[in-house]
Amino acid sequence: MSSRINFRLLLHLTTFLVMLYVLYLIFLSVPTDKNLGISQRIFYFHVPLAWSGFLCFFIVLIGSIGYLWKKSLICDRLAHASSEIGVLFITLMLMSGVLWAKPVWGVWWTWDPRLTTSLILWLIYVAYLMLRAYSSNRQQGAKYAALLGIAGFIDVPIVYLSIYWWRTVHPQPLVGPATSGGGLDPSMQTALMISTLAFTLVLISLLVERMSLFRDQYALETHVASIKS
Repeated sequence: MSSRINFRLLLHLTTFLVMLYVLYLIFLSVPTDKNLGISQRIFYFHVPLAWSGFLCFFIVLIGSIGYLWKKSLICDRLAHASSEIGVLFITLMLMSGVLWAKPVWGVWWTWDPRLTTSLILWLIYVAYLMLRAYSSNRQQGAKYAALLGIAGFIDVPIVYLSIYWWRTVHPQPLVGPATSGGGLDPSMQTALMISTLAFTLVLISLLVERMSLFRDQYALETHVASIKS
């Protein structure tokens, strides 16, 4: 138990320190973009948020497959926890995109393919959470949610590749397998990489805590059931 607590404390402390360093890089170190100005700094939050959200939904995919295959409660909890965190990250991603769009495009929102597919992705996993929350049968809800979690992941590569498949006003990606490379000052690239690491650590920290809550909830429910019986 003590080793588990020490790991969590070390993880949270590391996450906090890395995030502080990221904030220093973003607001005090990296140069201001010549074309977009200060609004470009949202990019250091927007891209890592998108990455973290996509990673969460990949974990949902793996956890859902594991649950349907092995009927593993741990896999089910992992998928459930990751979906909650993923919705949080994609919500923040959409909000940061809206804040960037207003000064650059002149509108808060446009039905651009990248934005539209991102909103659909958000709706899919909100539906996933609602399916779990409002299902009268927990096992049946977990099964249907797992199927939705697997099918819903199809939208993740669609979101990423949408700017290549359709005409879009969204900027070309500067990171990922479909990029052509270049386009960023080296200090900006470093800041982006460290920011992505920081948000990944945030994801892991939240996931560890949420899984711990699920474990405590299960223990409490088991204890209450034993008393009633």
